[in-house]
Amino acid sequence: MKDFRLMKGQKNFFLVILVLAVFMTATAESTFAIAFLGFVGSLFTISSISYDEFDNGNAFLFSLPITRKGYVLEKYTFGFILGGCAWLFGVIISTCFSLAKGIDSYTDYFLSALLILPIILVLLSIMIPFQLKFGAEKGRIAIIAVVGGIAALSAIAANVLKTFGLDWGFVLNRLPAISMGMTILTGVLLAVVVLLLSYRISCKVMSKKEF
Repeated sequence: MKDFRLMKGQKNFFLVILVLAVFMTATAESTFAIAFLGFVGSLFTISSISYDEFDNGNAFLFSLPITRKGYVLEKYTFGFILGGCAWLFGVIISTCFSLAKGIDSYTDYFLSALLILPIILVLLSIMIPFQLKFGAEKGRIAIIAVVGGIAALSAIAANVLKTFGLDWGFVLNRLPAISMGMTILTGVLLAVVVLLLSYRISCKVMSKKEF
């Protein structure tokens, strides 16, 4: 209830994000709103943790009948609800513009939309433990460092593949819809495993914190 009321107080911020998503979808890529809204929605979970830590708020929060494990579970559930609802809203917006523009393959479009879901889950899995462990300021630095490291490794891997004459983008574009669907299903299953592992780590972090 607290986090949803907090989100209600940020309605102007979400309105700006929605307008930006609609504008970018109308002028650029049709799937932009799906990724953008999904990521922004899940990121609000981090803001709710920061608000809890502000002015020693956790000390008061845990004087209430709330367990630390329940607190962690709520943050993951809250993030999944926000990210999932924002993703669904992005799908609706993108579908409307895609119908207006006319796209060649709706199968490829919806597969691309589904591919964003496991990415949102992995994003939550990375952000929440770091935020709980390091707090607002250090948590942001740690998240940026991890994401930057992943991006750097991806760039290095891409360059290595190009050196050997391999182009994964070319391969993926020629995968049949069934194979792409299996790839997305595998990605979702792996993301769920990462999410469960992240949840266990977050519970251990919270169990050791002192307020």
